[in-house]
Amino acid sequence: MENSRPNDTPLVTSIIHAASSELSPISNAGNGRQIMKLVINGDSHTQAHLGQVITHYLASLQPHRQRFLGYPTNEEFNYEALAPLLHLHLNNAGDPFHGSSFTLNSTSFEVSVLDWFANLWDIEKNEYWGYVTTGGTEGNLHGLLLGREQFPDGILYASQDSHYSVFKIARMYRMQCIKVSSLISGQIDCHHLKALLLANKHKPAIINLNIGTTMKGAVDDIDLVIKTLHETGFSRDRFYIHCDGALFGIMLPFLKSGGPKITFKKPIGSITISGHKFLGCPIPCGVVIARLNYINALSRDIGYIASRDATITGSRSGHAPIFLWYNLQKKGIMGIKNEVENCIRNARYLKDQLGDAGIGAMLNEFSNTVVFEKPLDDEFVSRWSLACNGNIAHVVVMQHVTIQMLDSFVAELVHNRSIWFQQDGIRKSLCIADDVGAVNCSCALHKANMDIQSNNYALQQIKQNV
Repeated sequence: MENSRPNDTPLVTSIIHAASSELSPISNAGNGRQIMKLVINGDSHTQAHLGQVITHYLASLQPHRQRFLGYPTNEEFNYEALAPLLHLHLNNAGDPFHGSSFTLNSTSFEVSVLDWFANLWDIEKNEYWGYVTTGGTEGNLHGLLLGREQFPDGILYASQDSHYSVFKIARMYRMQCIKVSSLISGQIDCHHLKALLLANKHKPAIINLNIGTTMKGAVDDIDLVIKTLHETGFSRDRFYIHCDGALFGIMLPFLKSGGPKITFKKPIGSITISGHKFLGCPIPCGVVIARLNYINALSRDIGYIASRDATITGSRSGHAPIFLWYNLQKKGIMGIKNEVENCIRNARYLKDQLGDAGIGAMLNEFSNTVVFEKPLDDEFVSRWSLACNGNIAHVVVMQHVTIQMLDSFVAELVHNRSIWFQQDGIRKSLCIADDVGAVNCSCALHKANMDIQSNNYALQQIKQNV
């Protein structure tokens, strides 16, 4: 089916809840809502008029912000101190370590941010290269390009739970890509990976690993993947590992209970994170760190900017590095650690609340992503900005997600569920065992099995104590 635009008019519309006589034309969309047409017709408008448009737009966003649960962006930040920078165009085109003739740049801030991440992931300053990207997808674009340049005939292996950008990148680069099965948790299935590697031993391997999968927040077992590569005869000079750590790449090192170690002391080639996710930023951004010895294949001298360049884009935001620098300096190590622990603690709270309400839910050990059955009503899904895939949905518990917000969500879900089930004549939970495992499913069949197992266990305990 061909792609098409939502409507054939050149108008961009925004749903708002308040109207103003000056913000015309405004039409009624039903349900008490109004649609403001943001047509650019060539007329000049006053600052006051434009200010009103933005004020109404901001007001329309507040209800969404109060129920924003399904996507991994931190909405709890304050960058008011950086407002004067919006009067400048800052551009970090080129290699941040070489500078450029475009003097309105923030590469000094950028290098400081890169050094921080290099230290976090255990790689020396003289051994790494990186830059501030537009987000995780650009980081994947860069990391996987390094892998392809290292091994032009290599095969890209990525689990079925990998971010959709990975498979899009494979098409863009015309790389042979093999999708690896995932475990119920969302982790890459190393048994399947081993079989695939053995079947393709004649070609180098480019491995995409997930440090927090998109839907389930699963962390791939890097050590087991490396062991699998060695067991199948892939020496260090015949594989490249890229780690997509969009959300959890920065959280994992600060877990109180430890967890898998993400470090360049292991044979990985590159790591990327999204800056707007855990740290929080008003504009999409990210960081990619790679081994310096891989960069020469991409780096070229660019006379126009008097710099070298190995980045994906040309012009790059000079504001994003300053936002990241400011955020890291303001939070400090303990601030980040406290935020990580709070997100994990609140995610466990949500999982428990759903379970107490008879709603099957899954939460991976090192994750703040709670997976549960997809609500039956699209309006409810939209109201809470939930991300869904097949029969499941998830909540990503970020810094702006409070206990009160989670309580409201669960209460509303429980109430609406009873209505949906009565309307459809179901009156029972949907089976999501194939997605989250039988132990996390609360459908009638699996709940009955779990009750039987619990009763049997209780009887065994009684017999042992007699």
